[in-house]
Amino acid sequence: MQSPCLEEASQVCLHGCCPSSPFLSSHHPLAKPSKPTSSSAACRRDFASKTASSFFPNIQFTNHESLPSMHESFAEFIQAYPQYSETCRVDQIRAQEYYHLSFSNHTCLDYQGTGLFSYSQLQKHESPAYQIASSSFPVPPLLPPPVLDIPFFGVTYKAGNLKTQLLHGGPASELESSIRKRIMSFLNVSESDYSMVFTANKTSAFKLVAESYPFRSNGKLVSVYDYESEAIEAMTTSSEKKGARVMSAEFSWPRLRIQSSKLRNLLVSKEKKKKKNKRRGLFVFPLHSRMTGARYPYLWMNIAEENGWHVLIDACALGPKDMHSFGLSLFRPDFLICSFYKVFGENPSGFACLFVKKSTISVLETSTTSGVVGLIPAEKLFQAVTESPQVESVASQSGRMEKGKTTIRHAEVAEKLKGLEMSEVSEPEKGIEIIQEDSLKQKGKMECRGLDQVDSLGLVTISSRARCIINWLVRALLKLQHPNTKGTPLVRIYGPKVKFDRGPAIAFNVFDWKGEKIEPVLVQKLADRSNISLSYGFLHHIWFADKYQEEKEKVMERRNNETDGVNGNKGKDKNDMGIAVVTAALGFLANFQDIYKLWAFIAQFLDADFVDKERWRYTCLNQKTIEVV
Repeated sequence: MQSPCLEEASQVCLHGCCPSSPFLSSHHPLAKPSKPTSSSAACRRDFASKTASSFFPNIQFTNHESLPSMHESFAEFIQAYPQYSETCRVDQIRAQEYYHLSFSNHTCLDYQGTGLFSYSQLQKHESPAYQIASSSFPVPPLLPPPVLDIPFFGVTYKAGNLKTQLLHGGPASELESSIRKRIMSFLNVSESDYSMVFTANKTSAFKLVAESYPFRSNGKLVSVYDYESEAIEAMTTSSEKKGARVMSAEFSWPRLRIQSSKLRNLLVSKEKKKKKNKRRGLFVFPLHSRMTGARYPYLWMNIAEENGWHVLIDACALGPKDMHSFGLSLFRPDFLICSFYKVFGENPSGFACLFVKKSTISVLETSTTSGVVGLIPAEKLFQAVTESPQVESVASQSGRMEKGKTTIRHAEVAEKLKGLEMSEVSEPEKGIEIIQEDSLKQKGKMECRGLDQVDSLGLVTISSRARCIINWLVRALLKLQHPNTKGTPLVRIYGPKVKFDRGPAIAFNVFDWKGEKIEPVLVQKLADRSNISLSYGFLHHIWFADKYQEEKEKVMERRNNETDGVNGNKGKDKNDMGIAVVTAALGFLANFQDIYKLWAFIAQFLDADFVDKERWRYTCLNQKTIEVV
């Protein structure tokens, strides 16, 4: 049976779309919080102190049914964080533009990056029953949204190597040019300083750089990742084949901060006199960890550049407006990679963007690796489809082509595309990256409403909201403790705890009353059964001081065979040790209801029989049994 708190979290409206909701009245700002008068450091200390003293002081929850209600928790939350009230515009956007989240009661805590479009852009406008929310129609439709129709644009693979694409570009649709300009404007990247290509995904972007970078003459690759990354593994494999010496930063237990002295030794040249213009290699730096939420000092970029390194910035885990705080006017990396998905709460497919500083392009080598993609309008995609006899009958029976609009069904056309050998269309297993757009503008231009919404909110609003809810979640999870034990905690959080400038992501594990870890895959699957989307990953490159050696033996584990097979790391024993973890990431649309629902779900593990009950329940319902590894 579902926890009463979790059931309440599934029913209460916090989106601002229910006029009678008690959360709506308390969520609008009644009085603006006082302006800060103290220093930045003092503000950070005050925030941490306020969080610790305001939420559950001197209380430990040992029973999932003893949790305070959603209403009580939110009232306490808004009292401690009055600035959260000033972010109510986010709730309005969520209610009007992403109402599918309410229909499905889906809590999305597995997203990183930025969405290009809003869900309402994908819906029909003809039927009043499905009229989308807008400023003149603020209430979401009463019926579930219809099945989406077919695509606004398609993603195709481009011929030619990365260097040629960066220097000469090649043919591009007006649609592609429009999206390119919109993204560069959104990220505040200058077209006079950088060239940009679209790639199939983040991994493709990293691999393209590795295949094109002159590792034979600039022979080192240094990265700063506290977690296992498929993209970094692909880059490592490619660079090692070219003779690169691969090294990584390490992270000090237990806070997982960068081991500064070791990273400095990797970056700083030991030669007193450095050869002019001599580059030492490639330094790959994420601005923060997408798993633990740890933010890293920007000074590492300066140290690397001053010591002759090319610098690649991984911005894929940044918040929607974090690039504005990065300061490209002060520091210009040689490479910048970011990713965009289509719609929050839907299939997270999309593409990545690789920016290369124009003055750096000349050092790249030619390569045969594919991965650069182009965007084509729907008309071209359908021209390729309808010219095939296999697809022609479907087109004539199930829909029609109209100027600026397509009504052919996605599922039917996608089925007919399988097996067709068309160089214009991307490979079926990669997926036809498609978007329906009813508000099509002329000459291939389109409205990226997701980016527009983020721009309208701004950095301060988005950052303030994320700071409040992620720190409440950290505090709430740490307050869960097994009953009848000597203070055995239910949850262990890795990386930063309550912290003013932590990122909107958290890595944690759940433990039973005996102190044994519950496998992250199992936690993720059970969360999915409760309509909560989480992820799991593998922390590594962890450094333990001598005083933590005993703890090291308890927490470190060998990566399982399934992960080895995926990343092709069999035989790399030095990277096999780490910690498998559950991860949650908060997008800019996340709200208090989302994190309360996660808290209520995790609290169910306080019941020693919870896992067994769930396994029995789904077996009785003739569903797939969840196995404990």
